[in-house]
Amino acid sequence: MRIGIGHDTHRLAQDGPLRLGGIDHAADCHLVGVSDADVLLHAVTDALLGAAALGDIGDWFPDSDPQNRGRDSAEMLQMAHQACRQAGYEIGNLDCIIFAERPKLGAKKRQMAERIASILCMPPNKVNVKAKTGEGLGAVGRGQAMMAECIVLLNESNDSKYPKS
Repeated sequence: MRIGIGHDTHRLAQDGPLRLGGIDHAADCHLVGVSDADVLLHAVTDALLGAAALGDIGDWFPDSDPQNRGRDSAEMLQMAHQACRQAGYEIGNLDCIIFAERPKLGAKKRQMAERIASILCMPPNKVNVKAKTGEGLGAVGRGQAMMAECIVLLNESNDSKYPKS
């Protein structure tokens, strides 16, 4: 078994929609970044790459590469997942936290977990998404930024077409 942690932070700007967890949210803000800036999918991608000792999201998708401008974070996550599989690992489970003062995300947590599970071709009961506020503190609490963290458990794959690393 291998464990990885991923973290990402993006600034918030006025006007929506907000792309988060692979879905669009009706909101009066959006995340700013080179790609679609989906802070949650970036944290999941980073956790997978870290658990498999394959570097990090910046190594794979540098912000200096024009190919990454506006890139769909779901595509980035799929590529990281494929690399993990090729290294001989499968996902056991994911536990994610979104830190955001606004918008309120409670009603969308299950939908985001299901979208992540869909991107990764795994059962939804292996993905958990939690949402926390900043309690008015720091850039998150002031509504200037959004952060996400993810912990992933990778297991050696039983799929013989993927060699062990």
